[in-house]
Amino acid sequence: MMKNIFLMFIVAIMATMNVNAQDDVQLYLTTNQLPNLIKCLPAPPAFDSPAFANDMMRYVWGKQQRLNPERAKIAKGDAIWNPIDSLFHQFAVPFGLETSAEETPEIYKLLTTAIKTTDQMRVEPKAFYHRQRPFERFEDKMLTDEEDELRGEGSYPSGHTMRGWTCALLMAEIAPEQADTIFARGWMYGESRVIVGAHWQSDVDASRVAASIGYAALHGSAEFREQMAKAQQEYQAKKGIVVGVQSASIIEHPATRAYRVNGTPATSNSRGIIIENNQKVMRK
Repeated sequence: MMKNIFLMFIVAIMATMNVNAQDDVQLYLTTNQLPNLIKCLPAPPAFDSPAFANDMMRYVWGKQQRLNPERAKIAKGDAIWNPIDSLFHQFAVPFGLETSAEETPEIYKLLTTAIKTTDQMRVEPKAFYHRQRPFERFEDKMLTDEEDELRGEGSYPSGHTMRGWTCALLMAEIAPEQADTIFARGWMYGESRVIVGAHWQSDVDASRVAASIGYAALHGSAEFREQMAKAQQEYQAKKGIVVGVQSASIIEHPATRAYRVNGTPATSNSRGIIIENNQKVMRK
């Protein structure tokens, strides 16, 4: 009984914070119109389960990744929650376009409204499971020094991962020819949450599924579908794409279309698997 009262109290507080965060955005769906993640997804792994053993190994892996200055910098950038524009900036290279309210208003409106709509889904399961975060369990320091801000807030699911994977799904629908690098960057975005010590790997894994559930629900909104069409048209106009055919100006500059698997730009000196003009190539 006490647990149910506590859950209702936490959900009410988080819902109020969530409403305030939406500002005056008219969301595509209400909380009641979105799938309930508590009913959709399994509970997080118990601390004495084999799945949690994997969580601990991935936690160690994440701390090792911090030793790579470039990867650590990306993980810190991925940790920024507000403004939401920082998320779009992280995807600018694989998407092939910087997204802003001024330069790409239709794309910006779609991404902002869609993500704030699906953000609602994380509130109840976070309060319901109230899972302890990795840095709390190990009494450890995070890469991003967010301990005081995040301590006591449920770890399951990961709001950042949900946002990142939702953003990848939306951008891939806007620009399907860029899907390879967009999804590579989206996957990397979720891994950043393990690297900074904010989430367990199982949080991240479940959150990608949660984002996909929310993304599917968005397509039930006529307003969403209409805005998606506007966003696609705006992207094509910005990139000089006519009926799916790229303009000569884009073809003349293949260097701007070369990326490493993690979604970051590739140079002439980059080695390994490179995505170039939407084809995977091996550079030795």
